[in-house]
Amino acid sequence: MQATRILAIRHGETAWNVDTRIQGQLDIGLNDTGVWQAQRVGQALRDEDIHAIYSSDLGRAFQTAHAIAQADTRTQPVPLIPTAALRERHFGHLQGHTWAAIEADWPADAKLWRTRDPHWSPLGGESLLVLRERIARCVDALASQHLGEQIVLVAHGGVMDVLYRLATQQDIQAPRTWHLGNAAINRLLWTPQGLSLVGWGDVSHFERTSRDESSV
Repeated sequence: MQATRILAIRHGETAWNVDTRIQGQLDIGLNDTGVWQAQRVGQALRDEDIHAIYSSDLGRAFQTAHAIAQADTRTQPVPLIPTAALRERHFGHLQGHTWAAIEADWPADAKLWRTRDPHWSPLGGESLLVLRERIARCVDALASQHLGEQIVLVAHGGVMDVLYRLATQQDIQAPRTWHLGNAAINRLLWTPQGLSLVGWGDVSHFERTSRDESSV
């Protein structure tokens, strides 16, 4: 069977994750916990047979990807490739605001967000449909180059959510019942027919629970 194994990793924790502040495509770096998480996931993956690491070019993801690349034990360095198509959903005018502020100042937007309206997009941002299409096309393009190999994708909570839904054929509006843990290890299999789920949300490489976040 022609297949590509994928290790999908959400970035480590940021101060804005802790504050429930929407990052979207703003470039926020890891906090101290996030740096530790990135190092731990790097150590967990250091003996994996990895042919390439593709990362969102936003700092929090690229820092995490760099830690994974640095921990690799092979003599020949694994290529680390910044990939803008793996960025988080663009949240437009809501970026930089906390969930509480959005509920108070933009209640109509907050309702559309909570109900996962697939066509709604924040002013200047992306809809869920646009996000899903972007991620699906990106993964197809990258995975098709690595048949018979394993790659790492380092990205964001919204991206991980799309990958899980594609792999399990969950509707875009289905309530989420799965975690999007910072620096958790998620395993997928890609074939020309699409994605399938191998394993999800592995945080056994941590000694304490990482922070989960619903949207960013």
